[in-house]
Amino acid sequence: MRVLVAEDEEVMADALARGLRRAGYAADVAMDGATALELATLNPYDVVLLDRDLPVVHGDDVCRALLASGSSARILMLTAAGGLQEKVDGFGLGADDYLAKPFAFAELLARVQALARRTAPAQQPVLVAAGLRVDVARRAVTRDELPVDLTLKEYGVLVELVRAAGAVVSAEELLARVWDENADPFTNAVRVTMVGLRRKLGDPPLVETLRGAGYRVIA
Repeated sequence: MRVLVAEDEEVMADALARGLRRAGYAADVAMDGATALELATLNPYDVVLLDRDLPVVHGDDVCRALLASGSSARILMLTAAGGLQEKVDGFGLGADDYLAKPFAFAELLARVQALARRTAPAQQPVLVAAGLRVDVARRAVTRDELPVDLTLKEYGVLVELVRAAGAVVSAEELLARVWDENADPFTNAVRVTMVGLRRKLGDPPLVETLRGAGYRVIA
C-alpha cells in the first residue's frame, strides 16, 4: 500500500512518513499542494493524508482536483480546525475522513488502514493461493499452516502478487506499489526482495518469473 503525506510542517510530515513506513506502507511526502498534485499524477496512491492549509495550492483545491481527476485514492483530511462546521466542510469537499490536530499516531494509522481497505476494488481480508494464506488484517503469512516470517518489503510484494490472482505483475508495478519515491527505478531491489521471498516460501516454488514481463503466483 502506498500513502502520500501532504503536510507543510516538516517535522510532522517526516514523523508521519517514518511511522507509516515502520507500519509497512510506502510513504511519500509533499510539502505543498502543487507538489502533492504532481506526485498524485505520477504514483498510484491508496490513501492521501491531506493537510487542509497547504501553501501554493490550498488543501481544499487539492481535494477537488484529486476527485475531478478520477483518482481512486482515499483522502484523510488533517487540520488544526476540528469544529463541527470544519468537518462538515471537509466532507463536503469529498474527503473520506477527517482528523483534527493534535492526534495520536495510533488513531491516524487505524484510519489509514480502514481507508486502505476501502480502496476500490474491495480486497479480501484473507488471501489464499496454493497452500498459502495471507491474513492482511494481521499481516500474517502461512504456507501449509506453517508461519512464514517476511520482511515488510517481502510481505508487500507477496500481497501484490497474490492479489493479482495469477496475472503477471511487472517489476515496475511492484516498485510503484511497494516502494516510495526515493526508490531508484534502476535498482535491483525487486529482484533481491524476490530472492528472499522465494527462499522463505520454500518448495515447491510459488512465484514464477516471466523474463521481460514480470512475476506471478503459480496457482
